[in-house]
Amino acid sequence: MTKKKSAPKIKNIWMLTREYDSIAGAGGVKDVSRQLAEALARLRKKVTVILPCYGFISPEEHGFKKTPLSFEVDMNYTAEERRELVLLWKKKFQGVTIYLVDTERYREKRSIYTYTLEDEADNPSQVQGSGHFDYFAMNVLLQKAALDLMIILEERPDIIHCQDGHTAILPAMLREGTSYRHYFRKTGAIVTIHNAGHGHHQEVADLPFAHAICGLPYNLIHNNLLNGAFNPFLAASTFAVLNTVSENYARELRETDDDVMTGWLGHRLMARGIRLEGITNGFNPADFDSTKPKQLGLPASYNPAGRDLEGKKVCRSKFIQKLARQKKRGINRYGALDNDPGVPLFTVIGRLTAQKGVDILVPALDSLLQTDNKFQVLILGSGAKDLEKRLIGLAGQTNNKGRICLLLGYDTQLANQIYAAGDFFLIPSRYEPCGLTDYIAQLAGNLPIVHHVGGLVKVEDGITGFVFKDFSPGALMAAMLRSMRVFRETPEKIIDMQEAAAIRISKKYSWDKIVHRYLSMYNKALDMVETK
Repeated sequence: MTKKKSAPKIKNIWMLTREYDSIAGAGGVKDVSRQLAEALARLRKKVTVILPCYGFISPEEHGFKKTPLSFEVDMNYTAEERRELVLLWKKKFQGVTIYLVDTERYREKRSIYTYTLEDEADNPSQVQGSGHFDYFAMNVLLQKAALDLMIILEERPDIIHCQDGHTAILPAMLREGTSYRHYFRKTGAIVTIHNAGHGHHQEVADLPFAHAICGLPYNLIHNNLLNGAFNPFLAASTFAVLNTVSENYARELRETDDDVMTGWLGHRLMARGIRLEGITNGFNPADFDSTKPKQLGLPASYNPAGRDLEGKKVCRSKFIQKLARQKKRGINRYGALDNDPGVPLFTVIGRLTAQKGVDILVPALDSLLQTDNKFQVLILGSGAKDLEKRLIGLAGQTNNKGRICLLLGYDTQLANQIYAAGDFFLIPSRYEPCGLTDYIAQLAGNLPIVHHVGGLVKVEDGITGFVFKDFSPGALMAAMLRSMRVFRETPEKIIDMQEAAAIRISKKYSWDKIVHRYLSMYNKALDMVETK
């Protein structure tokens, strides 16, 4: 009988990301990058994270120190050989070594992915909210700088973990780049797809440019096209293990027509024999611990898991009083809320876009506000201008006075206070790879109402939240009406759900549990290296 080969021990992990919580963040990538890195470090793994030093980051204020390292990275354009100078900042935090890649290209960026109002004022062609014109070069520079740094430091990681399409070309560089393939021959790679939707692939249609700047063979570029553009996820699929951030989202991309929203990326991977795996994101319950209100900026302590909710009532009352008399810098307020603790408060925090379901939220709210005058709505976020205008219109209607408040912009402490104040948290997303706001809401005793897709299927109807399956204003309205009926008629049921939701996260979805699934995937990546 042949003895089963034991899995190699993973010791040294490098992670590439465009976001990292507390340093630079725009979405869920920041949370996963930091929380997974720190969970790995708690298991005594050697973990190194590398990300850009954007212009809005002050490295010294974040505790970074400039290293003596500097080098040039090959960044050729079509018919133009060129290089870019790289400097490095470094710090160690929570057991994780973090490097910032400091270059002129990154330093001129005032935001992670898009142009700001300041950019547009300086250059009208750089329209606020539109993506950086050199996004592809930004991504390639990070990946090349990371690999060059590893060589300079004589680091040979067991695994390189690439977060999303911004870093997904690296596995192809490892195996097909002449400067790297021998040095990294024993290093495995995985790519986590955080969002496979249109606009999130980081593809490029200029194929000669892709060849020149990536330094990859022409046949590799041309063999990995999706709708005529070079696609980093397809390029990674031959050389890395691919996963996405929930089991159900992976299934939707492989098996359903929802994959049309990715340009059929999931089905292309299946046709290649690539099984896209799913690992539902975790969350650190300590990051929203309502029994420690000071760290969250809350006025009172409470504990949904222990059925202690008196402090939550204080949080709501104090917040609404404060909202009426104070303005917060960077936040534009439309409408207001009466201090009416007996009515359910629906809350929304996030991007105000069609992907997030705001296009069905607006008509649903418009209808409900006309037919039921015993509930309130509080919204924080920004996004598509047409949706913002429609919400501003709702908040400004005379009949809605004191019942709906829109806060355009974002502030972390303000978000914490809204999570704590709310009774129900609306997530009507058209599609949602995982969802992290539902975790925070549940820990805050703010029951999620979700479109039952992607990672949002982890919300259990009538147990940890409320769900609707048809993507329509009517289906969303029905779920909201159902939640209000339970709130008014059987309030003890709401307390049962708040308790169950908070306990479920700690037992099932903490990163200290989820991290072991990633370690299993890292072993699969090493198996790929050994069989090549």
